[in-house]
Amino acid sequence: MAPKEKKSQTPWPPPIPFGKKNLTLYVAGLAVLIIGYILLSIGPWENPLSRSAAPLVLLIGYLVLFPLAIMIKPKKESEGKPE
Repeated sequence: MAPKEKKSQTPWPPPIPFGKKNLTLYVAGLAVLIIGYILLSIGPWENPLSRSAAPLVLLIGYLVLFPLAIMIKPKKESEGKPE
């Protein structure tokens, strides 16, 4: 018989890889998307808000805020604290 392998001890529940800054950017991205879709639904299609402003707002939400919320690494708790 082969010896049993030790299982690695992983904390449960697993730690959340996102910090406060990431969650703030995520919520801001959701708010921007909601505003963009509201602007998109206003009035007839000739409306300048639904024709030009809404797509720009949606692009900011999808291409700026969400990727930033994912890519920014949270600071470690030990950084910045004097020992």
